[in-house]
Amino acid sequence: MLANTLLLITAAIWGFGFVAQVVGMNYLSPFAFIGARFLLGAASLVPLVLFFHYRKWLPQSPLRTVCAGSIVLGLILFAAGALQQVGIVYSNASNAGFITGLYMVLVPLIGLAFKYRPGLNAWMGAVLALVGLFLLSVKADFTMGYGDTLLLIGSVGWALHILAIDYFAPRAAPLLLALGQFVVCGCLALAVSVVLETTSWEQLRAATNVLIYAGVITVGVAYTLQVIAQERADPTHAAIILSLEAVFGALGGYFFLQEQLTARELFGCALMLAGMLVSQVSWRELVSLFSRESSV
Repeated sequence: MLANTLLLITAAIWGFGFVAQVVGMNYLSPFAFIGARFLLGAASLVPLVLFFHYRKWLPQSPLRTVCAGSIVLGLILFAAGALQQVGIVYSNASNAGFITGLYMVLVPLIGLAFKYRPGLNAWMGAVLALVGLFLLSVKADFTMGYGDTLLLIGSVGWALHILAIDYFAPRAAPLLLALGQFVVCGCLALAVSVVLETTSWEQLRAATNVLIYAGVITVGVAYTLQVIAQERADPTHAAIILSLEAVFGALGGYFFLQEQLTARELFGCALMLAGMLVSQVSWRELVSLFSRESSV
């Protein structure tokens, strides 16, 4: 119960993080926001890394592997984060939460290129999510908005990020990879911002509260909670609970940003959420889950 509660808090923090990303655009340009957010997130992880190092909980990791993993993960994180942040400018928090969540469906499908064979649940989840995406984002003239298109491309990036983590995590300490990728992503974003954007200290000060939530809370705190919780949580429960990030994103958009969804869009959101859940839970796991719950 404690582990599931921590995962639910994590999903809520990540979901409401979409609201912070929308509000942040009132103060900063997209790349300046990304840079400040991820460098703050990296700084918030430093005490945790030092604590794990002091307690000798960090696995021994070759420096070359940590550096290579940090660069690869950071590049993918930068691309996905940039597409998401710019997409939010032209979309909203509700759409961002559900369209970004498609990475849960895309991971096993993209895995085909790496000889991974997704099960029937992955294909069923993909179909449900695709129909839901159509209802949520495709307009009557069969066109998709610019922001939703960027978010959709970004979800491919998040899926590639998961696959890259799956490759590097067994080879290097996950906390060191997390810290390294945040530094790489933040530095890349700031470099682009210096070239393309103009940012003042007054803007950064005005965005302080939003950056603290988007950087320290969604990155440092939520990541720590996830690590702690997933040591004890059932993987099936974890997948289901973390997918609620999209729901919290929609709730945040409704309560804090007064975003409204039509009945068609709400039905699309429901189908996308169903697709995420179905893609993560096999029928055997689902039957086993309900058997355990009924026995309790």
